[in-house]
Amino acid sequence: MGVFNRKEELADTPKEVLNWRLYWSVFVFGILGASRGLDEGLVGGMVGMKSFDHEFDMGAGTKDEQANRESNITSMVQLGSIAGALLAFILCDKIGRVRSLQALCALWLAGFIIVINSYGNIGQILAGRFIAGLGIGMTTVVGPTFLVEVAPKAIRGMLTNIFAGSVYLGVMVAYFSNWGAAINLPKTSRMQWVAPQTAHIGFAGLLLILSFTVKETPRWLTMKGRHEQALKNLCFLRQLPEDHPFVQNELLDVRDQLEREQEATKGTSRWGKIRELVTIPSNRYRFMLGIMSQLLGQWSGASAITIYAAQFFAALGKTGQSEKLFATCILGVVKLCSAYLCAFFLIDFFGRRRSLYTGITLQTLAILYVAIFLAVVPKDLLASGDLSSSQKKAATGAIAAIYISGFGWAMGWNSFQYLVNAEVYPIRLRALGSSLVMCFHFVNQFGNTKAVPTMLLDMHTYGFFAFCACVCLIGLAWVWFFVPETRGKSLESMDALFSLPWHQIGRHGRELTKGVGSHADAEGVDGEKVQAVMVENVRKV
Repeated sequence: MGVFNRKEELADTPKEVLNWRLYWSVFVFGILGASRGLDEGLVGGMVGMKSFDHEFDMGAGTKDEQANRESNITSMVQLGSIAGALLAFILCDKIGRVRSLQALCALWLAGFIIVINSYGNIGQILAGRFIAGLGIGMTTVVGPTFLVEVAPKAIRGMLTNIFAGSVYLGVMVAYFSNWGAAINLPKTSRMQWVAPQTAHIGFAGLLLILSFTVKETPRWLTMKGRHEQALKNLCFLRQLPEDHPFVQNELLDVRDQLEREQEATKGTSRWGKIRELVTIPSNRYRFMLGIMSQLLGQWSGASAITIYAAQFFAALGKTGQSEKLFATCILGVVKLCSAYLCAFFLIDFFGRRRSLYTGITLQTLAILYVAIFLAVVPKDLLASGDLSSSQKKAATGAIAAIYISGFGWAMGWNSFQYLVNAEVYPIRLRALGSSLVMCFHFVNQFGNTKAVPTMLLDMHTYGFFAFCACVCLIGLAWVWFFVPETRGKSLESMDALFSLPWHQIGRHGRELTKGVGSHADAEGVDGEKVQAVMVENVRKV
């Protein structure tokens, strides 16, 4: 069968399951990704605006002091997000996914109300961005966790990656807000930088209102022992009666897995969960996938390009304020379109591994081209604009390469980091695993955001891009050996995949566990029938 043929995986999914209630819930939690994108897109333009520079004296001191001041402001949300990702683990399991959404919206709102009322106080800017970061950090756990728990397995990748795509909805809104403010508002007015920041307040307030229109996930309710409510919520989401085989099998899968987990870990504390995550080989492998995807993805250059897009376009010859901000707008459109193209048409149809391979390859080639171009064409020549005909064509190619790298990132690391991190963990470890991995995500993003201004000074722009290309190459090798294909697998069948020997999970895991995992087939991943299926798969492989 071709990679775009989904008849086999959709065969056991009743048509009623794909309904407006499911899609509305997915929309509310999926749009959460815009929080990160808004900040990544807005903050780089904000610190570069004349009005912000005048109010906060950004040009004071040496170049190193200026770079440090800029990186402190831009990275403060990432610093708050580290704590927010850890806070999400506690709240997600204790009060549920929906109440956690409401809590994070309140923090997000409060933080940016403080920011826009700073009036020259840089300390207040930092405090407001840290508080907002607490809420934004929670979104990366709460959003994917909810989505992966309500999505039918046949389209889980597509629905979960609505969140990843929304990151670039936020980026696009941010870029156009900065561009509009730069050309329409006076450079001497603080409203030039304040007006774009109000997009945060609009998004956070809207999501806080919409959070009261969605229901809690059946999996969380089952974990809390509220089985009757879990059944009602599942029937509401699936638009099927309580006695329908699809509903009964889905609930039985969830209960069976939860009972096995509780039996194996009876009496363990929250610290016991952490010990379980890092000492049990199958869980440790899942955790490794999350950690390495964040490390390699964050240092591949995409996050830095998003945040410092205006500076990079200026380095490529787009020196005018309006010109470089318009170039960032085009980047936002490219990333948004490519992210949703990947979510709707590639990640479930093309597969996780193929998408990741293709995306990283595109990103590597594009970034390498930019590095070579900047190393060959002198910086002063680019700044003056006095380029030869061939150099102008090469410069246009370098700008196009930035856009291509954005498409590669959306197809590769961006789709992978949220989806796989949310779908591979068992129920009781999902919030913990996602929180720790996303905490590591923001640690890396904080370090990356802080380091980039200094790296550009010490390594030059071409050296920075060359470094990112090397990281991408390492990422390709890691994907080839370690990343398994999880397309079409139920959440409860992941145990069989990660129970394989570690050296088989990435290269042969999908083939070895084919036909293993549904309640009807397995009745628990340790059963004799599962073992027989896996032995037969080994023989075939």
